[in-house]
Amino acid sequence: MKLVLIAYNEALDDEVGKVLAAAGAEGWTKWARVYGKGRSSGPHLGTHVWPKANDVLAVVTDEDTARKVLDGIRELRTRLAREGVKAFLLPCEEVT
Repeated sequence: MKLVLIAYNEALDDEVGKVLAAAGAEGWTKWARVYGKGRSSGPHLGTHVWPKANDVLAVVTDEDTARKVLDGIRELRTRLAREGVKAFLLPCEEVT
Protein backbone atom coordinates (compact mmCIF):
# COMPACT_ATOMS: atom_id res chain seq x y z
CA MET A 1 0.00 0.00 0.00
CA LYS A 2 1.05 3.59 -0.67
CA LEU A 3 0.03 6.95 0.71
CA VAL A 4 -0.07 9.78 -1.79
CA LEU A 5 -0.31 13.26 -0.25
CA ILE A 6 -1.29 15.98 -2.71
CA ALA A 7 -1.03 19.65 -1.71
CA TYR A 8 -2.51 22.09 -4.19
CA ASN A 9 -3.99 25.53 -4.71
CA GLU A 10 -7.69 25.27 -3.85
CA ALA A 11 -8.51 26.71 -7.29
CA LEU A 12 -7.25 23.45 -8.82
CA ASP A 13 -9.77 21.21 -7.04
CA ASP A 14 -11.53 20.11 -10.24
CA GLU A 15 -8.25 19.33 -12.03
CA VAL A 16 -6.93 17.26 -9.12
CA GLY A 17 -10.26 15.44 -8.91
CA LYS A 18 -9.98 14.52 -12.59
CA VAL A 19 -6.48 13.11 -11.99
CA LEU A 20 -7.82 10.90 -9.17
CA ALA A 21 -10.76 9.71 -11.27
CA ALA A 22 -8.55 8.92 -14.28
CA ALA A 23 -6.15 6.96 -12.04
CA GLY A 24 -9.00 4.95 -10.52
CA ALA A 25 -8.36 6.22 -6.98
CA GLU A 26 -11.62 5.44 -5.21
CA GLY A 27 -11.07 6.79 -1.71
CA TRP A 28 -9.43 9.87 -0.27
CA THR A 29 -9.44 12.26 2.67
CA LYS A 30 -9.36 16.01 2.11
CA TRP A 31 -8.21 18.84 4.33
CA ALA A 32 -9.63 22.13 3.00
CA ARG A 33 -8.15 25.61 3.38
CA VAL A 34 -4.71 24.73 4.70
CA TYR A 35 -1.99 27.35 4.68
CA GLY A 36 1.64 27.36 3.60
CA LYS A 37 4.31 28.64 1.27
CA GLY A 38 6.30 26.87 -1.40
CA ARG A 39 9.66 27.71 -2.95
CA SER A 40 8.16 29.00 -6.18
CA SER A 41 4.88 30.48 -4.93
CA GLY A 42 3.89 33.23 -2.58
CA PRO A 43 2.32 32.50 0.79
CA HIS A 44 -1.16 30.99 0.82
CA LEU A 45 -2.43 32.22 4.17
CA GLY A 46 -6.13 32.91 3.57
CA THR A 47 -5.80 36.56 4.63
CA HIS A 48 -6.64 39.82 2.86
CA VAL A 49 -2.91 40.31 2.14
CA TRP A 50 -2.25 36.68 1.08
CA PRO A 51 -5.77 35.52 0.11
CA LYS A 52 -5.05 32.12 -1.44
CA ALA A 53 -5.33 28.82 0.42
CA ASN A 54 -4.45 25.21 -0.35
CA ASP A 55 -6.18 21.88 -0.01
CA VAL A 56 -4.48 18.59 0.85
CA LEU A 57 -5.67 15.14 -0.22
CA ALA A 58 -4.50 11.85 1.27
CA VAL A 59 -5.00 8.80 -0.93
CA VAL A 60 -4.17 5.30 0.34
CA THR A 61 -4.10 2.85 -2.53
CA ASP A 62 -2.17 0.08 -4.24
CA GLU A 63 1.16 0.87 -5.88
CA ASP A 64 -0.15 0.82 -9.48
CA THR A 65 -2.89 3.33 -8.74
CA ALA A 66 -0.48 5.49 -6.74
CA ARG A 67 1.86 5.61 -9.75
CA LYS A 68 -1.04 6.64 -11.99
CA VAL A 69 -1.92 9.44 -9.56
CA LEU A 70 1.71 10.63 -9.57
CA ASP A 71 1.83 10.53 -13.38
CA GLY A 72 -1.35 12.61 -13.52
CA ILE A 73 0.03 15.16 -11.05
CA ARG A 74 3.28 15.38 -13.06
CA GLU A 75 1.25 16.13 -16.19
CA LEU A 76 -0.79 18.72 -14.30
CA ARG A 77 2.40 20.37 -12.99
CA THR A 78 3.76 20.52 -16.55
CA ARG A 79 0.57 22.17 -17.82
CA LEU A 80 0.57 24.65 -14.94
CA ALA A 81 4.30 25.40 -15.17
CA ARG A 82 4.82 23.55 -11.84
CA GLU A 83 2.81 26.15 -9.97
CA GLY A 84 0.24 25.20 -7.41
CA VAL A 85 0.35 21.41 -7.02
CA LYS A 86 2.73 18.88 -5.48
CA ALA A 87 2.47 15.17 -4.65
CA PHE A 88 4.41 13.08 -2.14
CA LEU A 89 4.58 9.27 -2.20
CA LEU A 90 5.03 7.48 1.13
CA PRO A 91 4.86 3.85 2.23
CA CYS A 92 1.73 2.86 4.10
CA GLU A 93 2.44 -0.12 6.31
CA GLU A 94 -0.98 -0.66 7.82
CA VAL A 95 -4.56 0.58 7.68
CA THR A 96 -6.96 -0.30 10.50
